[in-house]
Amino acid sequence: MKRLTAEDLKARMTTYINTTYRLDVKEATEEEVFYALAAVVNEQVKPLWDKTNERYKSEQTRQVYYLSMEFLIGRLIESNLLNLGMLKEANQALQELGFQAEDVFTVEQDAALGNGGLGRLAACFLDSLASLNYPGHGYGIRYRYGLFEQRIIHGNQVELPDYWLKKPYPWEVRREEEACVVQFQGIVRMHQRRNGSLEINHEHTDKVLAVPYDVPVIGYENETVNTLRLWSAEPVSGAPDNSGDQEEFYHHLDFEHSIEQLSGFLYPDDSSYEGKELRLKQQYFLVSASVQNMIKQFKKNYRLSSKHFPEKIVIQINDTHPSLSIPELMRILMDEEDLGWDEAWEITTRVFAYTNHTTLSEALETWPIAMMQKLLPRIYMIIDEINERFCQGIWFDHKEKRDKIPELAIIADEQVHMARLAIVASFSVNGVANIHTEILKKKEMKEFHELYPERFNNKTNGITHRRWLMQVNPKLTSLIQDIIGDQWVKRPKQLISLLRFQHDKDVLEQFAKVKNENKLALANFIHQQMGITVDDQSIFDVQIKRLHEYKRQLLNVFHIIYLYNELKENPNLDMTPRTFIFGAKAAPSYHLAKEVIKLINTVASIVNYDKDTKGKLKVIFLENYNVSLAEKIIPAAEISEQISTASKEASGTGNMKFMMNGALTMGTMDGANVEIYDLVGEENMFIFGLRAEEVLDYYQHGGYHARDIYNKDDRVRRILDQLNNGEFGTHDIEFKDIYYNILYHNDPYFVLKDFEPYIEAHEYAESVYRDKMKWQRMSLINIAHSGKFSSDRTIQEYVNDIWKINPT
Repeated sequence: MKRLTAEDLKARMTTYINTTYRLDVKEATEEEVFYALAAVVNEQVKPLWDKTNERYKSEQTRQVYYLSMEFLIGRLIESNLLNLGMLKEANQALQELGFQAEDVFTVEQDAALGNGGLGRLAACFLDSLASLNYPGHGYGIRYRYGLFEQRIIHGNQVELPDYWLKKPYPWEVRREEEACVVQFQGIVRMHQRRNGSLEINHEHTDKVLAVPYDVPVIGYENETVNTLRLWSAEPVSGAPDNSGDQEEFYHHLDFEHSIEQLSGFLYPDDSSYEGKELRLKQQYFLVSASVQNMIKQFKKNYRLSSKHFPEKIVIQINDTHPSLSIPELMRILMDEEDLGWDEAWEITTRVFAYTNHTTLSEALETWPIAMMQKLLPRIYMIIDEINERFCQGIWFDHKEKRDKIPELAIIADEQVHMARLAIVASFSVNGVANIHTEILKKKEMKEFHELYPERFNNKTNGITHRRWLMQVNPKLTSLIQDIIGDQWVKRPKQLISLLRFQHDKDVLEQFAKVKNENKLALANFIHQQMGITVDDQSIFDVQIKRLHEYKRQLLNVFHIIYLYNELKENPNLDMTPRTFIFGAKAAPSYHLAKEVIKLINTVASIVNYDKDTKGKLKVIFLENYNVSLAEKIIPAAEISEQISTASKEASGTGNMKFMMNGALTMGTMDGANVEIYDLVGEENMFIFGLRAEEVLDYYQHGGYHARDIYNKDDRVRRILDQLNNGEFGTHDIEFKDIYYNILYHNDPYFVLKDFEPYIEAHEYAESVYRDKMKWQRMSLINIAHSGKFSSDRTIQEYVNDIWKINPT
């Protein structure tokens, strides 16, 4: 397809504004110009999208479907323009029309379809699938409201509704003709047919209409456009005949309201029974609509019997949230396609692959039996039968594991264990970093690994370099292309060619200049947003991620308090100025995490305005962290804080984004930090703290006493006493929960244990920073090795080892 020039874009946008808004371009707002540009992009995308679908159908190609409760896609305008090869032309066209591109692009709301790394990973995977010409599509939920819009008021996190769909979303296409019905509750009746088979009737159900909205996923300069299908819950048209039954009528009204909730909120508060039930309904809504749709498309496109389903379809479930798709496929194959159990099970276990994203036992999903029986009676019956056959198989075929049945059983302790269901029914189970997969095999899922060693494999996460380098850091991209050409754009591992220039002073100075320009841009943004002036010559030290105890924002804050105490004692301390930048949301019901946000902001309010610090210390908490905010921060970062308790972070992808943009990792040997370490070596990052095996040993055998460190280390004691006595805060009970969690719950994430090595690592980092050329050389070496962490590499490994699909 012919690429549009800047002149073409100007002409088409002008025509759109003239005809749609009856305005001259000079009178148009940024919002009107944005919708005009989006309309031009969609004109380019539609024929490519249609041709891609037609190609998949005509070539009868095997396809992968990525099922995820989250797709954190962020804004799409720049990404779509970049992948169509029109971003520079669009920037030029907007400028010539009298508009700032950034002002036009920021009209688009971040699509609030996810929360953290899990959802962003799914978005990167879809980008790589399309860019590598693979037939792969996503299925998710079209949440009307995101997690929440975060505001910081008096230092506290305040949650406001994140209604991201209040303006039209230009990228989605409603496909009402492909809607399907999802059923909840009801009564299951069985009848034996004359041939001995069972006929299943699911009666008196509550029905919900699942309406798909399709979002195009555009490959990079290759004319492939895949699909992200998002389901919206709507009432089934036509009111039921209540025959004057008032109770039934009110039940129906109540259900109509609950339908809206199904695709209403990302992560409903599940601290109550009703919230937990809504979350389960959301999961089934996603998988039932998706699996029904897959089978319908399969029959339409391939005209084969369902027995051939695994030859043409592979389903990757992103964590346990979509694992109800397993019994749902069994239900359809048996109840609607009339297959027997053995045939249905053989098909199902050849279709599903499962990605695990956690080593946290509390994050391994379970559902109360009673809740599932009531809400999904037929699905529970199938899970119960899967469990029964699985346990019998262990009893008869693995006698040495009979005593392990309670910890292997899918249904145990009045709970349905979703990770166990996913492992039993999938042909592949993968972790997302080498260390994570080894912990799964040797500890968390040891018994399953011994049963099915051939199923377990590792697929280290990745990020799309198109978005996280080319789009967010055009100056760095341009410099790299000037130095080594542009072959790395299609083959990111070729960034390794930068190593030839690690001792070239002129090249290193050019890299330093780009970083300084990005720092200045972020400093201006911070001043614009918060009215705070930060020193753009200071070290920009960044921790942006979900707020969780294991990610240890608290360790970072303790270090800041330590530095502040040092400066208070000696205001003339020879210290390189530092700006600590945070971005994080805490789950609304996660009290301790919200306390840490309050602490960060309280420390900021004291440190930033204390004259004794002489501007050497600034603390910035940027509210409402999301993809667009990350895109502003990451290019300017110099230290990347990846300081989770070793063994707790499955992989991380923020570490990869920072590395690709030249920040140096301050981290524990956890998640993908280990693989960054394997590439760049200890001399090009700052590693500290307990190793995973030490943490796991403490958990298993004890031997750690936080109070001993409190008693021996006067720096630690002073910080904790400051929290306890109200020195940080407006009253003396403000941060007592943090104090008690550390000392009376024995510091469950080893903040005190890692405090001293963390301080030492930072002191070493500061000494290195003073040698500008050494720092810049380390930064270049990190960028050069970052190509390994492109999601293109990850997807290729999934394709080769799991999915077995071919590019078209």
